[in-house]
Amino acid sequence: MSTTNSAQKNITMPQLAESLVSATIAKWLKRPGDTVDLYEPICEVITDKVNAEIPSTEEGVMGELLAAEGQEIAVGEIICRIVTEGEASAPAAQSPAVRPASPAGGSAAPQAASGVEAGGMRARYSPAVQALAAQHGLDPAVIPGSGMGGRVTRKDVLRHLEHGGASQAAASAASAAPSAPQPAAASFAAPQPPMFASSSLSSQNEVRHSGLHLSENPKLPKIEIEEGGRGANETYIDITPIRNTIATRMRQSVSEIPHGWMMIEVDMTNLVKLRNKHKDEFKRNEGVNLTYPAFVIKAVVNAIKDYPIMNSVWAVDKIIVKRDINISLAVGTEDSVLTPVIKKADQKNIAGLAMEIDDLARRTRERTLKIDDMQGGTFTVNNTGSFGSILSQPIINYPQAAQLTFESIVKRPVVINDMVGVRSMANFCLSLDHRILDGLICGRFLQRVKENLESYSPDTKLY
Repeated sequence: MSTTNSAQKNITMPQLAESLVSATIAKWLKRPGDTVDLYEPICEVITDKVNAEIPSTEEGVMGELLAAEGQEIAVGEIICRIVTEGEASAPAAQSPAVRPASPAGGSAAPQAASGVEAGGMRARYSPAVQALAAQHGLDPAVIPGSGMGGRVTRKDVLRHLEHGGASQAAASAASAAPSAPQPAAASFAAPQPPMFASSSLSSQNEVRHSGLHLSENPKLPKIEIEEGGRGANETYIDITPIRNTIATRMRQSVSEIPHGWMMIEVDMTNLVKLRNKHKDEFKRNEGVNLTYPAFVIKAVVNAIKDYPIMNSVWAVDKIIVKRDINISLAVGTEDSVLTPVIKKADQKNIAGLAMEIDDLARRTRERTLKIDDMQGGTFTVNNTGSFGSILSQPIINYPQAAQLTFESIVKRPVVINDMVGVRSMANFCLSLDHRILDGLICGRFLQRVKENLESYSPDTKLY
């Protein structure tokens, strides 16, 4: 970062990852004239791995935007300028909207400022403010703002929570209503109710259950399409950087890795009982769902300890066996599948895995993953059963040696000791790199996974 003059600071594209040389500006979260807090996100960028937010390294007012949305920017290039506090008030003093036309109109300046800024600046809430307000069920429109033009900052929300929360917000809204012109109040209050109305409506929707676990109804993909050149029978969909990366990796995996495939049946009855025993208490104590992937990943990690060759990569003239067991967890979003990594999964208990799975899945869907969250995976686990699938053949997450999918848990009649009983059964499917792994070692590995899963009992400890 360098200084163009004593008042403005250049913000450059940061090095988000060691291998990253550029990123694309997806959306500006701040516009010229907006107040910017230190470390507050100013824009969203798209990389070949994840979407990320760029935080501000300065506090002040957003100045000139030097990069357009959709433009690819190299690491180190200037993307915008921020006016620091020393000169932040200078542009406002020169603005025709707030500067009086003559000395006689001096008293009109505050009224013009409040009319323009209350309708424009106050209605602009940063992602940090929106997330914090939504978390506590607050409407930012009723919170007194201390930022430029009465804009609500994150500090204002925290201060509001410390001094009584929703009841104080209602009192503040009632006292502030008479002093503000009616049209201006309508201009910033109108956009907000739909956001909170939609969240309240979604909370009333019936939770959809299919296969192992779904905590919400699947969202429909939001994609940009344009009409094709051969009439109404074709449409074009632009390829995003993430989709292009997925296509490249999948093609590389299929073309370079000789895939093998195996499947084993597992009796999940004891595991289902164990989860049902603890899930409500776990939700109350930890605030997250106790889902099946935590138990499955624990069983897989313990099997990898017995067969460390599963935790390896092909390096042409050698096979590299990784010491750390970092589990890549396949998480579906509206338009892609990402694989955030649980680092050192072998050092975590079932409760720890459940909390990290919930955190990674939530941040994946919210598009707030960091580059580091996507790196270092050594073995991939995918919960395809959450969609009701009973068989699948995964493409290996290059350059790993194997990928395991666990399918839907289904009650089926099973023969046990020459008698038929109803058991909760699930299929586990393994894709393997046949350059590294053979049927013998993978068969033993799957058998160990099966033993670990079927050995769960009501007395198994989560912590």
